Amino acid sequence: MKEIENVGFTLETLYGIIEDRKINRKPGSYTTYLFEKGVDKILKKIGEESTEVVIAGKSGVKADTIFEIGDLAYHVLVLMSEMGITPDDIMEELASRHKVKEADQAEN
Repeated sequence: MKEIENVGFTLETLYGIIEDRKINRKPGSYTTYLFEKGVDKILKKIGEESTEVVIAGKSGVKADTIFEIGDLAYHVLVLMSEMGITPDDIMEELASRHKVKEADQAEN
C-alpha cells in the first residue's frame, strides 16, 4: 500500500468527524443536512453514488473511479452513523467471513 500524504486521516477519522457532526450540527454543513433529512435521503445518495461508481468504473478512468468511491464511502459512513453501526462492526463481520473461508479451505 502506498503512503498517503495525510497519514492521520483514516476512514475511522472520517467516521469520528461524521459522528461529531451528528451530535454537534453545524448549520450549512452537508453532513448536518443529511442527518436532518434522515435515512431516506442518505439511502438515496448511496444509490446515486453507487451508480456513479459503476459508470466511472466502466469508463476505465482510475481518477474518476477513486473520486466516486470516495463519495460512496462517505455516504455509507453517514448511514452507518445514522444506524449506530461502527467501523468495528463492519470489520468484525468481514473477519467472520474470512474465518469461515479458512475453515472451508482446511476441510478440502
